[in-house]
Amino acid sequence: MSQTWKISIFANREPIECALAAHETVLDWDSEIVIAGAEIAADRPDAWVLEAWLPRKPRKADKNAITALFGDNPPQDMQIEKLPETDWVTQSQQGLEPIRAGRFHIRTPDHAAVSDPGIVDFVIPASQAFGTGHHETTAGCLAMLDRMKRHGTIVRNCADIGTGTGVLAFAALRLWPRAILTASDVDPICAAVTMDNAVANTIPLGARGGELTITIANGMAHPLIDARGPYDLVIANILAGPLIALAPDFARALVPGGSLLLAGLISSQETEVRRACRRSGLRLAARITRGDWSILWLRKRISATPRRARSHARAANRPAMPVGTGEW
Repeated sequence: MSQTWKISIFANREPIECALAAHETVLDWDSEIVIAGAEIAADRPDAWVLEAWLPRKPRKADKNAITALFGDNPPQDMQIEKLPETDWVTQSQQGLEPIRAGRFHIRTPDHAAVSDPGIVDFVIPASQAFGTGHHETTAGCLAMLDRMKRHGTIVRNCADIGTGTGVLAFAALRLWPRAILTASDVDPICAAVTMDNAVANTIPLGARGGELTITIANGMAHPLIDARGPYDLVIANILAGPLIALAPDFARALVPGGSLLLAGLISSQETEVRRACRRSGLRLAARITRGDWSILWLRKRISATPRRARSHARAANRPAMPVGTGEW
């Protein structure tokens, strides 16, 4: 294991949420610096910490980049520590209790399976990928997928963008077992993790209906994702910034009336995400909030032609009216 350093900045919730939002807009952010923010304790909802992990001792430029996220109100205190050589992602997920989200039961291997009728049981080990089902965004997506199914949504072709552990793709395939399923992630580690988890959960791998295809891709920019579309359902549990940037690509990849499931955005970012989707012809069908996070179900308009243009088109196709007659 390589060395890992952590920077911690303690502040109220609002400035840290603003710093996290600012981070998503930085185009040249150093990908080796991973940041996250969370409340310190359940009984202190306004006391938050922003944490940054680096594979090296923080340089002045690293500290300046993190401080700059706070704009005109830079933090007064920054704690820096070297961490023991431990896989912190896996370590943080050890001992997680099983959760229920809709009809889904998500557990780690140290918990027993649930065999109740109507319950879909997934085993997702602690791993180097995001998405064990315990985060509010993943659990919210599972609940929303269950809601889509109960509302009669039909899915023949689905793409899970930023699949992480693959659990959302697995859930979609359990709900629509004949669908063609494509799962992608920008991180090569996630592709291996998803493949291992697919085998552990008896998810068929392949390119046909009822099977899962896994690929490495940055957003929607991949020939395989393009060739396998258009999709009845696109799932993207990533971050608000990429969701906004990818909204036009999501819309183009969907069939008319198709569904888009978005997560990874905090509630204060929802308006901006929905605005970007609305500009691309996507309308809100339902929403769930889990803690500070929003989960959105959007539908692509069946016709992207503006209402006024449609009325002009209808008028142009009407038969000519006799002179002297009127229309009321």
